[in-house]
Amino acid sequence: MTECSKLYDLVNPADPGAVFEEIKILVTRFRPGFDFSLFLKAFADVERLFRGDFPGYRASNTKYHDMEHTCSVVLAAVRLIFGAMAEGRSFSPRALNIGLLAPLFHDVGLIQTSDDTKGTGAKHTVGHEERSIQFMRDYFARGPLPPEDVDLCAKCIQCTMLAESPADIDFPDNEMRFMGRVTGTADIVAQMADRLYLEKLLMLYLEFQEARLPGFDTALELLEKTQDFYTNVAQKRLREGLGNIAPLMRPHFKLRWDVDRDLYAESIDQNIQYLDSVLGSCRGELLCSLSKLRRGGIVYEFLKTVDL
Repeated sequence: MTECSKLYDLVNPADPGAVFEEIKILVTRFRPGFDFSLFLKAFADVERLFRGDFPGYRASNTKYHDMEHTCSVVLAAVRLIFGAMAEGRSFSPRALNIGLLAPLFHDVGLIQTSDDTKGTGAKHTVGHEERSIQFMRDYFARGPLPPEDVDLCAKCIQCTMLAESPADIDFPDNEMRFMGRVTGTADIVAQMADRLYLEKLLMLYLEFQEARLPGFDTALELLEKTQDFYTNVAQKRLREGLGNIAPLMRPHFKLRWDVDRDLYAESIDQNIQYLDSVLGSCRGELLCSLSKLRRGGIVYEFLKTVDL
């Protein structure tokens, strides 16, 4: 790899197969012989769930919280774990399984059951973490993950709840607390480093509208509040509530790709800087702002669904 590499030059999170192969490479680097059978089956079943092939559930229909988002969070989580191992930490196979499974299941609560045919899964935004935990409990009700490990996965998923302080979550030891921090950190950095993050915020706005979340009357308001979210919520939570483990990305990229940089931090900074530029030049004009968010055809899809 070259020093000009960007985050999405390495692994495409929209390709679940590529993500799974990268996870295997990273884990087996320090844990040769690690048994992936439990995670492999769960990964395949979550894919089926999002696709609409899992009994009792509809296909995922949220445009922001989709399978790509889930894959990006799992990938970010294993990169953080790899970065910690590159700096000399060691984790038990049990902890590694929990560190992989929690981000995998963290957003499945946004998927509707077969008899839930009104609207989309976005209406479950408030409380979707508890729905995710319940799905996971039901999924592992007959094994092979022991109930106590399911409880630990649930605690890790709780670390993605912005209204809850990770410090208040009762982990039994530092190894499991680290996996909770990994899950919460990965959820934040993976989405904010997305190369289409700014465009995808329009899809997040549609989810918030269906969920009737207050404080986001227009898409422009969400774009404007993203600046404050990054500075006063995300950065503070990463540094304080989640133990400031995000910098472990750098040793991961150094050892895995010979790139001595934190590509997540760089991508997030680029996204926020461009957002500042857009909002500064457009001065409160939504159409002007949309005209500067051209990637992925997302604006076109957004405009088909809203009345401006």
